[in-house]
Amino acid sequence: MRPLPRPDFLLVGAPKAGTTALHAALRQHPQVFVSDPKEPKYWLCDDAPPPAWRGPGDAHSQQEWVWRRQEYDDLFRPAREDQVRGESTPFYLWSRGAHRRIGEQLPGVRVVAVVRDPVDRAYSNWMHLWSDGLEPVADFEAAFARQDERVAAGWAPFWRYRDLGLYGDQLAHLYRHVDPERVLVLRYREIVDSPGATVDRVCRFLGIDEGRVASIPRDNARSFVADGPRTRALGALVRGGAWLGQFAPPQVWRRGHEPLVRALAGSGEAARPRLSVEQRARLVPAFEDDVHLLEQLTGEDFSDWVSARSRGSYADRVGAAAPVSAAS
Repeated sequence: MRPLPRPDFLLVGAPKAGTTALHAALRQHPQVFVSDPKEPKYWLCDDAPPPAWRGPGDAHSQQEWVWRRQEYDDLFRPAREDQVRGESTPFYLWSRGAHRRIGEQLPGVRVVAVVRDPVDRAYSNWMHLWSDGLEPVADFEAAFARQDERVAAGWAPFWRYRDLGLYGDQLAHLYRHVDPERVLVLRYREIVDSPGATVDRVCRFLGIDEGRVASIPRDNARSFVADGPRTRALGALVRGGAWLGQFAPPQVWRRGHEPLVRALAGSGEAARPRLSVEQRARLVPAFEDDVHLLEQLTGEDFSDWVSARSRGSYADRVGAAAPVSAAS
């Protein structure tokens, strides 16, 4: 008899660091069962409803959190006996409470932590929220600087453009509760540059067959939306609708939300601007000490993250082709 239907592995990291693409790749593996929804967020809670976050869209999104233990266990019941079971909630790496709960209640779990250049990640995080009409500040650096006041106002973790990229501090705390031997740290660039080798590395870590995944889908990047009167007007509509969405089932909100996001994106042909050397130079100091801590913890070199050169978006790296072949 198998133990209770709980995950054998967790895919964590940070939003916009490649967890969605890796989750989709592992879903294709016949020996892997992943949860639906992809991000149940259960370990962010303590068998209680999520906090009443107050940022744009926060109350709506919290309706989809799986916080009851029975409902969480039910996510994994359909798995076959020969499958490893997993779920992907990036915020677990950020959450100190999640580390404690995972360590106490999942003593044998394996954790795959995906990390990305913290400046590029923060920019992609802002771009995602801005292009969805939820971020009210049109300038990335200005929005980045507002983190502390937003935290004080009760905005959800997704708005922490700085703190979500402090992987060294996060891993140091995770290691107090989960044996480092059961944690695999991957870089976003490995998923993009060496997809086949990266998926096989994860498979070895999980103890399943290698060479069974044919492709890694593209990540969930948003089209660039330029600022302007039309964008600001549509964004205000999105944020108003997101507030109203807390009073309706999630599927109702999506039906109204998606046309607005499509209208914001327009043709989707505008090139996403890269961060300039000057912008990166101003933002890198917020992460520099933590990058050094990450190097000490992992024994790997992350010095490229403290340079003034941006590595760009997923599309910049691999082009606009559809799936990336795992054999390439």
